[in-house]
Amino acid sequence: MKKKFLALLLLMTLIFTSCSGPDVPADNKGPAEEKETETESEEDTISDMDALGDIEVEEELFDVTLTIPAEYVEATTQEELDAVAAEKGYKATLNDDGSATYIMTKNQHKKMLDEMASSLNESLDEMVGSENYPNFTDIKANDNFTEFTITTTSTELDLNESFSVLAFYMYGGMYNIFTGETVDNIHIDFVNADTGEIISSSDSSEAGMAE
Repeated sequence: MKKKFLALLLLMTLIFTSCSGPDVPADNKGPAEEKETETESEEDTISDMDALGDIEVEEELFDVTLTIPAEYVEATTQEELDAVAAEKGYKATLNDDGSATYIMTKNQHKKMLDEMASSLNESLDEMVGSENYPNFTDIKANDNFTEFTITTTSTELDLNESFSVLAFYMYGGMYNIFTGETVDNIHIDFVNADTGEIISSSDSSEAGMAE
């Protein structure tokens, strides 16, 4: 998940917009190059998850406060924050350290999470049978996006399918950051469509991506 996209999400709409899974180059690479590329992608994703973890969610009696780190606020001015806040009904403050703090009601926070969940589910639906994931026939997630079950016609995961776990880790991690919940692990099962057997499982905690 790119930082530019996340900044747009947080500062212009505060609603998670649909995105498809990560693109994976289709060129032919040797095993060593594929492993190196996969390692770099995992490191980049872990770095992004660590940065996302800096977002603070503080629940008070009537309000929910979201503090967005300066690196995601970029060059946004207080006037721009005020414009977004007026449109959405939030309060927004540009802090001295460059971060931005949003204050909303619990109902507004719930609405944001509902819209985020809806967009995440749309993104999962778009991955099914897509150009990058033609073998995916179904993707299911639990309510808090900590468990994913992907049904595929594959008997062994190809490169794109293997890389898709990074998207699921990011989706689950992002959703739970905005709920304020601590996520110890995001679990993923790939199930063969014909046999119903689990052909591969992944856990974010084993990839060093747990909260």
